[in-house]
Amino acid sequence: MAWTGSEDSYQGFVDQHGLTFPQINDDPGDVFSRFGVAFQPAMVIVQPDGSTETVAGAVDGTLLDQIISESI
Repeated sequence: MAWTGSEDSYQGFVDQHGLTFPQINDDPGDVFSRFGVAFQPAMVIVQPDGSTETVAGAVDGTLLDQIISESI
């Protein structure tokens, strides 16, 4: 997850949702810029060959399962 905003709200979000996967604070916007993400929520899938797919908007469990199964 990449995040922009205050450090307190960032950490609060991580704690509130019990996120255990790697987190980065992208306050400068470097990660968003690299992958062309204009807003949150968004998700970028990076394939082993380096190609990417950006999903703009919230991703629920069903869509996430579909994306993962298509990527395998």
